[in-house]
Amino acid sequence: MSKVLITGIAGLLGSHFSRFLLEKGYEVVGIDDFSGGYEENLADGVFCSTLNLTDLESVDKLFKEQKFDYVYHFAAYAAEGLSPFIRNFNYMNNVVASANLITSSINYDVKKFIFTSSNGVYGADNEPPFNENMQPKPIDPYGIAKYAVEMDLKTAHDQFGLNYSIIRPHNVVGIYQNIWDRYRNVIGIWIRQTMKGEALTVYGDGLQKRAFSDMVYYNEPFEKLMTEFNGEIFNLGADKAFTLRETAELVQKCAGNFGFKPEIVHLEPRHEAKYAYSDHTKAKKLLGFDDRTDLEETVNSMFEWALEQPEREVKNMKYETVKNIYGYWK
Repeated sequence: MSKVLITGIAGLLGSHFSRFLLEKGYEVVGIDDFSGGYEENLADGVFCSTLNLTDLESVDKLFKEQKFDYVYHFAAYAAEGLSPFIRNFNYMNNVVASANLITSSINYDVKKFIFTSSNGVYGADNEPPFNENMQPKPIDPYGIAKYAVEMDLKTAHDQFGLNYSIIRPHNVVGIYQNIWDRYRNVIGIWIRQTMKGEALTVYGDGLQKRAFSDMVYYNEPFEKLMTEFNGEIFNLGADKAFTLRETAELVQKCAGNFGFKPEIVHLEPRHEAKYAYSDHTKAKKLLGFDDRTDLEETVNSMFEWALEQPEREVKNMKYETVKNIYGYWK
């Protein structure tokens, strides 16, 4: 079977997809520096390099040694709201790291590069549900970084023949998600807050709309992209959008199943798209994508998993500027 590289293999997408591929007989190699994922999330027997993706020499050496057939680039620091305050970190981890992987894929004749972008590229000016034909208009450095990599992949194909596909997922949830990051993964944050006896924090009025989908429905479409739909972009996610207030109330309800009774508190709003969810018609038609997320069931399973995890430190990022930073991140 083919040899597949998965970056961010200890994160939510990587930990699920690596297990899926291993069960189907693929040879899987991972890269993860464990800054956002955890070693315990790795599938049994998988080889994981901890090299820094911003180090081109190390990336190139791994590609030369391993001779990958396919690359799935999941690794990213996906904190949209925080990205204006960590611009250098954002672009190094989300653009430079991606550029290094693309360069090595060109150098060693990778058959295809599959990149997880984000619906953050659509920004606030496009009208949801977003579709793949809309012109990206990102409103933060994270969305800009993702769109930059999308454009770089097109130029890599045009000049060097590197095949690629782009996925724009949004608000993916499930077990193996990092719930100890205070800046991202809102449902994970609420689960951690619940277990710590804290209130569930909602930014602004809570009327922002998002659609949450369980990672388990992504595996088969991801695999299909190995050999099909070169140069295509696909939205992946749930069709039904909820306000963040409704989502917090659902997490509050699920918390009650485990003996918790968290309150909901509202904090100052942040700079973000008010309504951000996508249309998945293209993925359904071409990839057979079938999201059947029952969000309450998924959140309950996340609580069960989280309660079995060891106590972990909640990490604080080193801000590059604190000008106009939100009070809750000081």
